[in-house]
Amino acid sequence: MREALREALAEEMERDPSVFLLGEDIEDPMGGSYKVTLGLSTRFGRLRVRNAPISEAAIVGAGVGAAVTGSRPVVEVMYMDFLEIAMDQLVSQAAKIRYMSGGQVAVPLTVRCQGGPGRAAGPQHSQLLEAWFAHVPGLKVVVPSTPRDGKALLKAAIRDPDPVLFFEPNILYNSRGPVPDPEADEVAPLGKADVKRPGRDVTVVTYGAMVAMALEAAERLAREDGVAAEVIDLRTVSPWDRETVLASFRKTRALVVAHQAVRQGGMGAEIAATVYEEALDEVDVEIARVGARFAPTPFAPELERYVVPGAEEIVAAARETLERAGRLGAAVGR
Repeated sequence: MREALREALAEEMERDPSVFLLGEDIEDPMGGSYKVTLGLSTRFGRLRVRNAPISEAAIVGAGVGAAVTGSRPVVEVMYMDFLEIAMDQLVSQAAKIRYMSGGQVAVPLTVRCQGGPGRAAGPQHSQLLEAWFAHVPGLKVVVPSTPRDGKALLKAAIRDPDPVLFFEPNILYNSRGPVPDPEADEVAPLGKADVKRPGRDVTVVTYGAMVAMALEAAERLAREDGVAAEVIDLRTVSPWDRETVLASFRKTRALVVAHQAVRQGGMGAEIAATVYEEALDEVDVEIARVGARFAPTPFAPELERYVVPGAEEIVAAARETLERAGRLGAAVGR
């Protein structure tokens, strides 16, 4: 994933001279805390890959200013948790400028940052806050799950005329997978989900690092229960792809929404409520949510695993959902 993101940044900088990078320690030899920008300042120079002072408010604010004056800045914030320091710049400025200018001023700003559990980094360096920003009109929120999607979605984010928050699950930086050649210039549309595994019995909607766990759960459900789970990777949390989710739900009539973020007030609630509103005419429907317990993420690895769900919780939710509908046994042997 790390190299795929770096390729996306390099290709967009080659394609468009108005693209530049700004963040803490992103120049060589550091190349960013997670090495995504390694080599880019050597290749493109320090006018286009710029270190910034340790001030997230100043970094994001400078990005907003550069965006409204004709550049396409890609700002790196070291941890998703630190976006809290730049909330005014993101929520009250970047998200509102197009609306408040009557559509005359665009803000083509991309904010990259990483986050999530899995590294025993504790409560202040493991949060997943995508639901906060999905609540804000004017912001787009992207969470990739594979190297291919990471590259194609980051290119789309940089080309978008509006502010995009690009959240990189840190446990996926070392993940491997196919990535298209630069000549292909593959760009994934924002707001379009991807069906990672087709199925007929239950729909599992998820994103980010949870996609791999959902696929693992689907394999287990197929092997142990004869259940064919359809796994949908949202890829873009806001706007999310209602059409794909509703079409799958109307086929399977059972839904599990799973994310690593806290379950209370999370994207699972939004998606479940929307499906209920849009599919009230359906009969025999069951919906379940899987999310982290309502607690700060602990440092201790065993406690972190207790708080944050994985494949096991998705399997249990799918079984319970189908059992409530009286369809768990019916799936076996088809």
